[in-house]
Amino acid sequence: MSSLGTSKGVLEIAKFGLYVTIPIVLMYTFANNTKNLQKFMGNRSYIVYPPEGPRPPSPEELREMARELARKRNNH
Repeated sequence: MSSLGTSKGVLEIAKFGLYVTIPIVLMYTFANNTKNLQKFMGNRSYIVYPPEGPRPPSPEELREMARELARKRNNH
């Protein structure tokens, strides 16, 4: 095997090691110290819904409004 092939193999092993160790270290950091997790999550903005608007009329109110409109049309 040439020296070029060996250096590529070492590079691949190093990259694989990084890909495996970074998630493990992050999980260990947040799982063992919940203050870190709370500090990290506290800096993130979550969805803030707008205040609740007026409710639509109930079916009974809609029926009554329809009856009122029908009476007005019949009178004119």
